[in-house]
Amino acid sequence: MNTRGDGDVDLSPREIVLLKVRMDNPTAPVREIRGILAEEYEIELSHNRVNELLHDLSDRDVFRESILPNKRILDYHSFRIAFHYPNFEQQWEACYWELMEDPHVVMFCNADSSYHWQLLMQFNTDSEAERWMHHFFKKHGSLIAQFDNTKLTTVHKFHANSSVFDEKLWQTEAGREYLQSAQEGHNDEETIATDGSGDTPP
Repeated sequence: MNTRGDGDVDLSPREIVLLKVRMDNPTAPVREIRGILAEEYEIELSHNRVNELLHDLSDRDVFRESILPNKRILDYHSFRIAFHYPNFEQQWEACYWELMEDPHVVMFCNADSSYHWQLLMQFNTDSEAERWMHHFFKKHGSLIAQFDNTKLTTVHKFHANSSVFDEKLWQTEAGREYLQSAQEGHNDEETIATDGSGDTPP
């Protein structure tokens, strides 16, 4: 997936907020998403309209719904590949598609580096990783000039936070209004929790 090569995805402030809410609540039903939009961001939409917008964002490849295993279940490796360019033109495509379809590949990207292809890999065991590399070199070794393998001994974080979009929202007037509505709502909740006025009377 070429994430930036064709320019930024054109998203309205409201669509960015919807994306943030879906990221924070990946399994929530549409009615719950609608309620969060109304309560936190003062975005009033019908259930059907929220559903339509989510389908549209998915169809535009703005987000993908996926299930990631707990990071403690598998072993992770960072692989970096530099090309032997005399063989690149004839051999890159077969190697590329094999990596794209390989279930061990979590992330596959181009990098501004002598290691032009970089991959995040997942394996059940070290021996499985070693077998994978043996097969890969046997089949595609003539394409590779250098190969770097780093085992990631501990993965502390393996997910995206929706707040990464706050800076993008802050760039537009509508986006700033949505962020301020959400902040005011959080401040109200903190006030209730602090003074105890939100407690249920006996």
